[in-house]
Amino acid sequence: MLRRTRAKDQHAAAPSPAPRLVAPARPAVRRRRDGRAAAGTDGADPADLASVSVDPDVVDADVPAAIGRALEQVLADRLSRAGVLDAEFAGELGERVARFTKEGGKRTRSQLVWWSMRACGGDDEATAAAALQIGVALELIQTCALVHDDVMDGSALRRGRPAFHTEVRDGCGGDTSPGRAARFGAAAAVLAGDLALAWADDVVADTALDPWTASVVREVWSDMRTEMVAGQFLDLRGQLSASRSPSQALRAAQLKSALYSVVRPLALGAAVAGADGRTMEALCSAGRYVGAAFQLRDDLDDVFGDPQRTGKECGGDIREGKPTYLAALTVARARAKADLPALEVLERALGNQDLTCAGLDEVREVMVRTGARAAVEAKIDRLSAQGLRHFDGALHVVGPASRLRDLLGAQAARAAVPPRARSQPASDAPVSSEAREGVR
Repeated sequence: MLRRTRAKDQHAAAPSPAPRLVAPARPAVRRRRDGRAAAGTDGADPADLASVSVDPDVVDADVPAAIGRALEQVLADRLSRAGVLDAEFAGELGERVARFTKEGGKRTRSQLVWWSMRACGGDDEATAAAALQIGVALELIQTCALVHDDVMDGSALRRGRPAFHTEVRDGCGGDTSPGRAARFGAAAAVLAGDLALAWADDVVADTALDPWTASVVREVWSDMRTEMVAGQFLDLRGQLSASRSPSQALRAAQLKSALYSVVRPLALGAAVAGADGRTMEALCSAGRYVGAAFQLRDDLDDVFGDPQRTGKECGGDIREGKPTYLAALTVARARAKADLPALEVLERALGNQDLTCAGLDEVREVMVRTGARAAVEAKIDRLSAQGLRHFDGALHVVGPASRLRDLLGAQAARAAVPPRARSQPASDAPVSSEAREGVR
């Protein structure tokens, strides 16, 4: 089984250390291209391994497309089963869940699983099939996370289209009152997220793995699900308490996004490939840094990003009063400088559902003027660089490992910013201990 230890490097690059994966007590089964267990391992019966023929070299050429094809197969099966249960349930809820998942984003998490598997030596058809299945499961759990998140945040848009609950609400007949339609849309979205999560768990359970590898994958998967819920809860609690602590904001972001978006996909791919504990631990260390950078980039995009690129309205985190690191750092810096006009702007804006575009522009100006935006940009660069250094210490960066490194580096890539919106250099004025904690 996996055991957890406290991280040795307690740098401020990441918040409280996440659970780390340490060497398993015995090696996972490694498979040859013929699908049989490699000599000297406690292999499962080859008949128990994946029966689907998957050529890793073919998948390498277009991983998102391969994930899409696997999704089609899995969702067709799930919809068929749902239809046997009840046609209306399958048509109104199941079909929407399937469509939302298939019309997903860049398949980043499933790509991380694939390239982590390949970088750790996975090169046979059975291992490739298993990695695709785990990728499909991640796409489904992402559907669960996004649909539920939009309900909790009251977000009207997702990926440039109406959010799930908004689409269901608007699809109600004209005879339904707006209030009842809204409640139905929200309730249906909760059930849709639950359904996507159930399907994701089914896919993981059905993935053909030898017993030891399956036990490692199940534990990583279980940890990831709990971390997602914990992070979302901390995010909601932060909104309620109006928390403005940079360190607490980083902690919530680490649980809600960094572990789920980067660390656990890397761990799942490495586990499927039968990587040793040292390699898996190093990959997870790299993932924690890159994942934190990924979340900070997402925070910046919410305020400064282009809705045509992000697929959602700007300022959602500000209007919801989310305890993001960017917002917390802006407040800390304004307080440290006794910048009363900036504090007044933030007091009016944070948590104001009716914040206008002009009000959001004022928040942007404060974030630039206090140096908070520049500090977050610099922190993203440091986190990304630290993550890649951990990665380079784990694997020889050639072939698939090089592809994985490129994918990690792209997660926190600096977004293109119009010249007028570029941040100014951070001020050299002294800041409080709380602010110093946030920018180390």
